[in-house]
Amino acid sequence: MITRIFLLIAIFFSCLIKAHELKGFVYNSLQNPVPGVGVYNQNNGKYTYSDNQGYFKLEGISIGDQIVFYGLGYENKELVYRETQINRSLEIVLEDAALTLDQVVLYSEVDPLSRLVNIDLVNNPVESSQELLQKIPGLFIGQHAGGGKAEQLFLRGFDVDHGTDVAISVDGLPVNMVSHAHGQGYADLHFVIPETVKNLDFGKGPYFAEKGNFNTAGYVAFQLKDEIDENTIALELGQFNTNRVYGAVQLLDKGEHAAYIATEYMQSDGVFEAPQDFDRFNILGRYKNSNGTDREFTLSLSHFQSEWDASGQIPQRAVDAGSISRFGAIDPTEGGETSRTNLWVQHKKVFNEHHSLRSSAYFSNYGFKLFSNFTFFLEDPENGDQIRQRENRNIFGGQSVYRVNLHKKGEEQHQNLEVGVGFRLDNADEVELSRTADRTVLLERLAFGDIDELNGFSFARLSLNGKKWSVYPGVRFDYFNFRYNDFLEPDLGQQSENKVFVSPSLQFKYNYSDKTQLFLKTGYGYHSNDSRVVVANEGRTVLPGALGIDLGAIYRPLPNLVVNGALWGLWLEQEFVYVGDAGIVEPSGRTRRLGVDLGLRYQIGDLAYVNGDINYAYAIDRDADPGANNIPLAPPLTFTGGITFPEVGSFSGGIDFRYLSDRPANEDNSLVAVGYFVT
Repeated sequence: MITRIFLLIAIFFSCLIKAHELKGFVYNSLQNPVPGVGVYNQNNGKYTYSDNQGYFKLEGISIGDQIVFYGLGYENKELVYRETQINRSLEIVLEDAALTLDQVVLYSEVDPLSRLVNIDLVNNPVESSQELLQKIPGLFIGQHAGGGKAEQLFLRGFDVDHGTDVAISVDGLPVNMVSHAHGQGYADLHFVIPETVKNLDFGKGPYFAEKGNFNTAGYVAFQLKDEIDENTIALELGQFNTNRVYGAVQLLDKGEHAAYIATEYMQSDGVFEAPQDFDRFNILGRYKNSNGTDREFTLSLSHFQSEWDASGQIPQRAVDAGSISRFGAIDPTEGGETSRTNLWVQHKKVFNEHHSLRSSAYFSNYGFKLFSNFTFFLEDPENGDQIRQRENRNIFGGQSVYRVNLHKKGEEQHQNLEVGVGFRLDNADEVELSRTADRTVLLERLAFGDIDELNGFSFARLSLNGKKWSVYPGVRFDYFNFRYNDFLEPDLGQQSENKVFVSPSLQFKYNYSDKTQLFLKTGYGYHSNDSRVVVANEGRTVLPGALGIDLGAIYRPLPNLVVNGALWGLWLEQEFVYVGDAGIVEPSGRTRRLGVDLGLRYQIGDLAYVNGDINYAYAIDRDADPGANNIPLAPPLTFTGGITFPEVGSFSGGIDFRYLSDRPANEDNSLVAVGYFVT
């Protein structure tokens, strides 16, 4: 009898001491799986997070441990691990709640800055998809030449033009256009309906093996919603005959199947004396099939078209002389039209707890026509200096990423390996730069031909995650084939050049405490040159490299206050300046940028949400003489922020601002592009 008593006591205490595993699925109130939910053991600091099927497994659990579940947009949930939960699969249901800063946990495995941006996104909606880019800390945009043209981007001391140094994608579908008729990396996001965007993911610097071309200053990845919360129709009215209609209908929401359709139409005459006559139409259909455990398939189809007139830039002296007003135009026939039709699919298969495969494929048909006049009547006093840039493009591509969870059961360290392969093929026909008059009269062709550009790539990324730290080594291999058939030089035939590029990267993250995360990042990336320039220069300066380094921290002194900062540097082997009126991309030498990023997010209970980001960059041409080494139009200082009142009774609102400092307009800073402040 005594022996049996001691045996029972030993079993009891062994249950208290023995480490177990906690596993199960996380669902929302509609019984849909919730990915990205943090599962944190407050007793020993171990953590994990749910996958796309809502599945989680946290090891090293003991009887009596307090487990907390954190999810953006959900109330935190706590449970105490008990004997009755041993060897059981749990179903955790999270209740909806307003997004708050205390839902963000500083895991080393998860990027908290992207989660903070998604709080900004929900608390402060935007008017267009292009404005979504303003949610990215330090990314500044400015619209010019009509509402149908891609916005101008500024990031980390770059005047990025329309996307040369920022890689943008939507659910794996690339937005940037290589060897574009108007500008290298041209990224027009207007085909995205802003209400359909679920999350934003971003990163600054060339540190991400999976991103590739144009990821030098950073990248932005949009994720669309798989379903809508409720059927909606909205009508928005504004000044200058500005109207917008938006509608969304959930077509299917049964078991494994979900489908919806969303559409928008917008028109505006704009503030200028020459009416803008802007029209934009968007439609998106999306279908998802998921069994909630090991299989997921998504099919998306969208169409976008837009046309507009633009008053363009005007000379200050014409306004001073009274020949035109501030809102007048020298050439009111500027403007353009563009369209894009997309079909893309995504598939994920989980083979077991250690192996999974993600694949995607896409096709886009794209049309573009832009009329500009940069010099008015300088070159042709009789007809004017209007130019037409035009192209018709088909894009094919896809990639597959195989993920292996390398850690064994009971190991504290989480090790993952991702290996990916893919390609992108751009077939751009009749890429044109011509001199025209009144949009209709063709005066002279300056450039005209077909472009074919192929990018094949592979990458590998290893994740080593411990209790306090994470290490991410990665490497990427790119192969490019550039082909150009110049119709103006038929004797040359089709010209072709090839290039191979290798870009390694390495990131460290360290959780000093549950309030402080430190990080160090370094990597080597690139942005490609225009195919026409590549073949003209016989393959020289095809893929100039970009070496970057970041050292920073994220600090949360209070549950409702988060501060982030970073010191960074970026060295480019060569930059490109697009000369629109000449149809060339000219090199501007080796450059160096050093800078500081500072950001703050503060939540005042349920009343208000405050955010602000200030970014300083010192940019110089490394090969130029001192005093003449400024990089024209590189912004030294940008400052963005605002205060939002998410819900006060039946009302919500807020005020935002953005500031762009004065910039050197030429190398010796004798010409200055004056900055501005907008609220």
